[in-house]
Amino acid sequence: MTTGVLRSPDFIRFLSSHVADELGVNISRVALPLVAVLVLNAGALEVGLLSALQTAAFLAIGLPAGVWVDRMSKRRVMITADLVRCALLASIPLAYILGLLSMGMMLAVALLAGMAQVFDDVADQTYLPELVSKQSLSSGNSKLEFVRSGGALAGPSLGGLLVQALGAPLTVFATALASLGSAILLTSIRTPDRRAPAGGGRTGMLRDIREGLVFVWGDRLLRAIVTTTAGTNLCVSAVLGLSVLFLADEVRLAPGVIGVLLMSGAVGGLLGGLTGTWLFTRYGTARVTWLAIAVTSPFGLLLPMTQADWRVAFFSVTSIALSWGAILYNVGQVTYRQMIAPERMLGRINATVRFVVWGTMPLGALLGGLVAQQIGVREALWLFMAGRLVSFLPLLFSPLPRMRDFTQVRTDP
Repeated sequence: MTTGVLRSPDFIRFLSSHVADELGVNISRVALPLVAVLVLNAGALEVGLLSALQTAAFLAIGLPAGVWVDRMSKRRVMITADLVRCALLASIPLAYILGLLSMGMMLAVALLAGMAQVFDDVADQTYLPELVSKQSLSSGNSKLEFVRSGGALAGPSLGGLLVQALGAPLTVFATALASLGSAILLTSIRTPDRRAPAGGGRTGMLRDIREGLVFVWGDRLLRAIVTTTAGTNLCVSAVLGLSVLFLADEVRLAPGVIGVLLMSGAVGGLLGGLTGTWLFTRYGTARVTWLAIAVTSPFGLLLPMTQADWRVAFFSVTSIALSWGAILYNVGQVTYRQMIAPERMLGRINATVRFVVWGTMPLGALLGGLVAQQIGVREALWLFMAGRLVSFLPLLFSPLPRMRDFTQVRTDP
């Protein structure tokens, strides 16, 4: 049964490690910039660079990370990544106490911690098939997405409270403890780690990267999924980059109201995590995957209509609907990769997909600013939401609409 994942003690430990890890990551995204601003008097450029370095590591080492993960124990990679993040983050309050903290150190920690997170993320998606059966993958992924959405909802607000109560440096130390807690929970998993397949000898790094790229591009359905996800992420990144400016300058809302509206997307994520298992079981994993994005994308056209009256609800409705659909879509497409990828290549395939679909995000943020500067913020939102609406079209020309479940596809070793 697909609901049986919560009866597995090892899956509960794995899920609990995600609770600690997701809270720590989301708190650190608030705490690190606040340390820079409140302690080091950083300017806008330095804060922007700090935030960028936390997420830019995937573009730098995403593809090689997939190769290394395929060659190693996935659980050991996650444990090591957690311990490295713990040490890096703990160095910030220690340096603050010793009077050694500098902006250069903050930037280095952000980059190195981001690199550790890359390995953690790739190994994470690659490890789940070692804990649950293929029939339970969609259920397991739904639970993990629920935790991620909960972390995105609770992490920033909890981070703000901790900074107010403890100060920014000690809050960073709390995120280090969260990484340590995640490592301890992963260590307690009793399921033996699978040995990396021998594969007849280890090949070169570039050849292994190419093998992952060829697999992703050669699978017709996976190619359509990557194309849709990349286009969607480009448009969403542009919208997210303009949202605060739109709500503050165009709609003229108070900061407190803006904060509530920006949190509404996480509510949709929680709903997606809660309803995913039932929907996938009732209607089929493949069917729900494409319908989720096709049905919810039109809600995006409500967002540019937001005004400082009853129409302020348009922003929340859009955020909740799109996030709900995105979670269901993400669970489905991750499950598909885990089902069809050869075990020896799953790390490279996950890393390749993330490299492509995350690579469009900084481009989208930059493009959003350039377009808004030329035609206006509200008009740019119309343009990018229309782009998001048509981003799912590659799925319609793929085998996906003719499938009910991903069990209908090949699962060759």
